[in-house]
Amino acid sequence: MLDAMPPKTKKSPSEDLLAPLTLAVGQEDLLLDRAVRQVIDAARAADADTDVRDLAPGELQPGTLAELTSPSLFAERKVVVIRQAQDLPADTVKDVKAYIAAPAEEITLVLVHAGGAKGKGLLDAARKAGAREVACAKMTKPADRLAFVRGEFRSVGRSATPEACQALVDAIGSDLRELASACAQLTADIEGTIDEVVVARYYTGRAEASSFAVADRAVEGRAAEALETLRWALATGVAPVLVTSALAQGVRAIGKLASAPGGMRPGDLARELGMPPWKIDRVRQQMRGWSADGVAVALRAVAEADAAIKGGGYDPAYALEKAVVTISRAARSR
Repeated sequence: MLDAMPPKTKKSPSEDLLAPLTLAVGQEDLLLDRAVRQVIDAARAADADTDVRDLAPGELQPGTLAELTSPSLFAERKVVVIRQAQDLPADTVKDVKAYIAAPAEEITLVLVHAGGAKGKGLLDAARKAGAREVACAKMTKPADRLAFVRGEFRSVGRSATPEACQALVDAIGSDLRELASACAQLTADIEGTIDEVVVARYYTGRAEASSFAVADRAVEGRAAEALETLRWALATGVAPVLVTSALAQGVRAIGKLASAPGGMRPGDLARELGMPPWKIDRVRQQMRGWSADGVAVALRAVAEADAAIKGGGYDPAYALEKAVVTISRAARSR
């Protein structure tokens, strides 16, 4: 006698990546992008020929959604992503609300919404329709970023000590993309448990040769010293991607502080910018000589170097040296 087949368990809406409607809510870009990517990956795992349409608000006109979700002769699976849904015009919101009240089969709609009061009517309608919701709020507390780092290692089955996770948060700061990149780099390069010694080697290294020392000298306009430190860092095994990450953090910190409201108390300013007070004091000293144009030039230089070391160029060391020189000159642009 055949054993009875166990009954299939129905996934809850929060678990079903192919639910008719997914709502990604918040302002943390990395988490929003991941929420969208999870849905797309699940759809393509179910059907490799899944058609994906990723739309900004300006690309969605009245009638566009109806056209994209109309039945197909080939019954193909589709994923339709609507970015910045809080910015949709009223006529288009009406179309989206009508669709989510009666979604089509084999189509997954992903609404990316910042949350808050703007566009709240669409947010409420999606929730009322039973949307699978993914929270993507900004991580403003150090404890949240620490939990994020632990989760990054756990998600790939790797072990990292609590001290290592804390050291990484202390070194990188509040940028989730850079934290995720650092976790991925350590996971790829290190076998076994990741501890604070490993983090120190990558993010501090020899005191005079760390990626952050390179960045500090560059943003202070000390080109010769920055180049010397860079060459020593690369010679002692500091990964090029960590140097670009440090350069990016250094330039962005100057841009953030330069554009911060004046007259804020140190504690409030630290919370507003997501930096510890000691770092604000350092950045304030480093930003002398910088202009808004200089920050823009430096950010472009970092982006070009990052692309070069990730496969777009032939010589990572040259790309980094070029970026360091450009940033040092930009530091004297005022």
